Amino acid sequence: MSDISKNSVTIEAAISDVVAVLSDLPAYPSWSTAIKSVEVESKDDAGRATKAKISIDAGVMKDRVILDYDWSKSPTEITFTLDDADLLTEMTGAYKLVDNGDDTTDVTYELTVALSMPVPAMMRQKAERSTIDLALNQLKAKIEG
Repeated sequence: MSDISKNSVTIEAAISDVVAVLSDLPAYPSWSTAIKSVEVESKDDAGRATKAKISIDAGVMKDRVILDYDWSKSPTEITFTLDDADLLTEMTGAYKLVDNGDDTTDVTYELTVALSMPVPAMMRQKAERSTIDLALNQLKAKIEG
C-alpha cells in the first residue's frame, strides 16, 4: 500500500453539521469543484450511501470511480474504498472528525491513490495533497458559508 497523504482543518461547526454535509454525497457537485457527478447505487438503513458512482475531475486526476463507504465509526470516522474505476487501481480515504466541544470540529482527510499507469511517487503525492487541500477548503467554505 502507498503512503497516506493527509491534512487537517478546523471547521466552525458542530460535528453533527460536518457529518450531515459529508453524508449528503449527491450534493457534493454543488460545493466540490473536483466532483462532477454522484449517483448513489446503494444505501444503509440510515439512508447513507454505501456505494456511489462518482465522476472526478481534480486536475491531473480524472476518473469515474465506484466507491464503497463505511459509516460504522461515524461520526468520528467516515471511510471509503475503491470498488471499480477506469484508471485508478486504488483509492482509499477517510474523514476523521474530532468534536472540540466548542462547536468546532477538527477534520482530517486521508487519501491514498494508485493509478493503472506508472506515475512517480512524488507526482502522485503532490496530486493527493492538492486534492485533499481543495476538498478541505471547499468543505470548510460550504459549512461556514
